[in-house]
Amino acid sequence: MPPQGILTIAAYLPAEWEVRFADENIAPLSDADLAWAEVLMTTGMHVQRERIDAIIRRARLAGTLTVLGGPSVSAAPDWYPEPDIVHLGELGDATDALIDRLRQSVEPAAAQEVYRTEERLALDEFPVPAYDQIDLSQYLLASVQWSSGCPYRCEFCDIPSLYGRRVRLKAPERVTAELDAMLERGNPGAVYFVDDNFVGNPKAARELLEALVSWQERRGFPVAFCCEATINAAKRPELLELMREANFHTIFCGIESPDVEALRGMRKTQNVSLPVLDAVRTFNSHGLEVVSGIIVGLDTDHPGSYPAILRFIETSQIPMLTINVLYALPRTPLWERLEAAGRIAEDRAGRVSNVEFLLPYDTVLHGWRTLVREAYRPDALYARFRHQMAHTYPNRRNRGVAAQRPSLAQLRRALPVLSRLLWHVGLRADYRREFWRTARIAWHGGQIEALISAAIVSHHLICFAREALAPGGEASFYSPRAGSELGAVEDLEDVHDPLGRDLVHDQAGAA
Repeated sequence: MPPQGILTIAAYLPAEWEVRFADENIAPLSDADLAWAEVLMTTGMHVQRERIDAIIRRARLAGTLTVLGGPSVSAAPDWYPEPDIVHLGELGDATDALIDRLRQSVEPAAAQEVYRTEERLALDEFPVPAYDQIDLSQYLLASVQWSSGCPYRCEFCDIPSLYGRRVRLKAPERVTAELDAMLERGNPGAVYFVDDNFVGNPKAARELLEALVSWQERRGFPVAFCCEATINAAKRPELLELMREANFHTIFCGIESPDVEALRGMRKTQNVSLPVLDAVRTFNSHGLEVVSGIIVGLDTDHPGSYPAILRFIETSQIPMLTINVLYALPRTPLWERLEAAGRIAEDRAGRVSNVEFLLPYDTVLHGWRTLVREAYRPDALYARFRHQMAHTYPNRRNRGVAAQRPSLAQLRRALPVLSRLLWHVGLRADYRREFWRTARIAWHGGQIEALISAAIVSHHLICFAREALAPGGEASFYSPRAGSELGAVEDLEDVHDPLGRDLVHDQAGAA
């Protein structure tokens, strides 16, 4: 997705300022851009910390004033002593003060300057992100923000401390205006609501969904929507029906664990209000494919936890899961508890987590590797996607249960990516038999677009798993390396092994 936060900042800057935008998930920051700039404003998340530091050092060596803002520095400002200026918190009075400072001078001060937001700008006053700075066709999907904050207090999550527990909202007409502006720059095909909990305010969610239904009908259903929400959204069938009518296709749920005691231990009691498997089936019945977050390394983990998670994956038929090793983020209840107990590992060399687990470290890592290996075996992964083709996709709006042949328009839109899939997966991959088995079902069911999406995701996950499980392999789930040859690659001769051993676009993800 385009990094919406810094695109919003770019749009907020004075109109007379010249702005260039670089997203390192697309292409590396160039020396020419640094030489051109008087000020570098950058952002990123904790996982991008090393890359953020490298970019800041590089800019300072070029004589460019450096400004760092966003979620990582806002949560842990002590981690970033090098930037000339840090901006802590959301868009607001600190942003205005920063702009005034830069109007006066772009020379660094003797010591780091800190601007901290006290009065946040109302979400309705946020500018439309600077879509003119990007090419939407280079992204898998676009994004939009409707709300900020989450009322829940999950132990591992830093959202309440960063953005508050009171859910702040944009008016529905502001959201549809942003969607209109997005479509003026091209059709991304899918739009992800990046809100931390789409149903955090059920009444407001209903009003937005009604507006989205009208917008889709007026615009001819140009995009599919995705979002993330708590699993108790399954208890609101009226919202799920509106989501179906608004053409929502995917919902990310932080399921975290099928173990009820584990959920209580992490203060995620909202997941205990109904059986998780029932919730997944309810989402599927409304055409919503579930993407799940899973965490290993919890204090409640025991040797039987990992086989139980694997059984859950097999039973739920959720195709895509982010299987994460627990990591303590600053400004979370988890960090505070573990720090008080002396369980934050200061020396992280060779470790994938900063947590001193109750289980032996090797046991947790072995459990994670087992889950990744089994979850992303090609036969298992494609079988789960075939389940979705049979039990979820037919429940989406305007998709009858009766099998349909794909239209010529569908094939025309799908042809560029489909040709890459046929080459890299259908012909070259060692799991091509699973692809063709699924392709036959998709063809007879009129689900060619669903096949393309499933095959791209599957290729990424299979490559990721093989990279992560290689000797000494450590990979982020969101690594831009895995499966990148199916993206916007202009020269296919630049692409090497499609199975993840020598992939293009090996760039860190800081803007």
